Amino acid sequence: MTTSSTSDFKRNYQTHLKHLKLKGLQPKTIEAYARAIRRIGQYFDEQIDDLSEPQLTDYFTDLLTSHS
Repeated sequence: MTTSSTSDFKRNYQTHLKHLKLKGLQPKTIEAYARAIRRIGQYFDEQIDDLSEPQLTDYFTDLLTSHS
């Protein structure tokens, strides 16, 4: 993971949080959405800008396997 991808992820994550707050979502909903983005970011080494459908399918399959 590069410093650039880390800073891009952090900037995009903060923007995502701002959008959720501006939509008027409840704090618990914001936290759940934020947690999901952090998990996806961790799984893909914070490089989530151009994920493909197969990558996301693999991620959600792994998530189901690990949490079922």
